[in-house]
Amino acid sequence: MRALPNAAEGQLAEVIRRQGRPGFESALHVWLHRCLQPDNLIVLAYRDAGPPQVLYRQTDAPQVFAQLDSIYLGGAYLLDPYHDLHVTRVATGAYRLRDVAPDAFHRSRYFLDYYQQTTLIDEITFVCYPRPDVSLNICLGRDGTSARLFSATEMEVAQRLSPVVAALAEAHWAGIDDLPHRADDVTGALVAAMASAHGIRLSPRQAEVALLILRGHSTASIGLRLGLSPQTVKVFRKQLYAKCNLSSQAELFALMVPLLRGG
Repeated sequence: MRALPNAAEGQLAEVIRRQGRPGFESALHVWLHRCLQPDNLIVLAYRDAGPPQVLYRQTDAPQVFAQLDSIYLGGAYLLDPYHDLHVTRVATGAYRLRDVAPDAFHRSRYFLDYYQQTTLIDEITFVCYPRPDVSLNICLGRDGTSARLFSATEMEVAQRLSPVVAALAEAHWAGIDDLPHRADDVTGALVAAMASAHGIRLSPRQAEVALLILRGHSTASIGLRLGLSPQTVKVFRKQLYAKCNLSSQAELFALMVPLLRGG
């Protein structure tokens, strides 16, 4: 009998063989590339405190990860929609960036000043949990290399593959450290940093509004997140800009992101 083509299945077998051994990450990358053709791939471990840990990265376009270590891991990750998936403990599964990003994400300073520089145009991430306080993001990106969005069919493929990816990743990284971490109080830290660095005393609510603005939430979206009316959100935003002597979101980003990075 003539053998049927099984490039993807054969590579999946190689991933299974390398589980818990050297070469697992690269085998996983090759399999996912055959299934979904991403331009780049990164595996991040998010915890309740501190920056994520990069477990694997691969790209043929250096610009994609050029500012990952200095800006993203330095604090900008707190504004990433995918980091919010860890905070809210979403179910294991595949998530497309456009489906989880805030409604004004493409107008946010995080997007304009950081994300846009990566040349990424689309992402799908597999989220799973090898430990209760650790979530893995196995993130497949499309960037300027191909300039192609993921199709609806490819997203359906990712959703079908998700249970397999999760089972493989959770087993391989089951030994990732589960030392107790204190959850980051990002709002409290921002309030303290603003007072220390600039002598500006924000209220916790003003700091919450500032962070949501930076993440790309519109006035309506902020209201829904905080249980406030749009008019009340506008009041807090006006107070925030006046107290900090700001006139634009770009100035807000420039003022606060260095404080998220710890200076």
